[in-house]
Amino acid sequence: MFNCPTLVLNTLLYAYGDFMYRVTLVCRGLRKEDGPEASSDIMKEFESHRKWHANPACAWDGENLKFVSETDFDNDGQATLDEFGDCIAAYVTNYCGSQVVIESVEEI
Repeated sequence: MFNCPTLVLNTLLYAYGDFMYRVTLVCRGLRKEDGPEASSDIMKEFESHRKWHANPACAWDGENLKFVSETDFDNDGQATLDEFGDCIAAYVTNYCGSQVVIESVEEI
């Protein structure tokens, strides 16, 4: 049977953002000349159009594109992975051969 008070409490906690997750993704295999612009474009995309991600950060380290954001819904990183992958496809002309992996998901 359902434990209604527990179900209601968990629903309220989720609705008011008491559960937050920091998702860290890494894209490997992009061309070095594409990384800096992709980083900038993806940051603008998340800041302007994907506001359900808090504190987005995207950086090119010369070899890999790293993306970090915080959400109240993505406890396994898959939703963020999907959105980041969509951005790479939209903003990087030659992304064939690249690979995006979930580096970590932390409850914060």
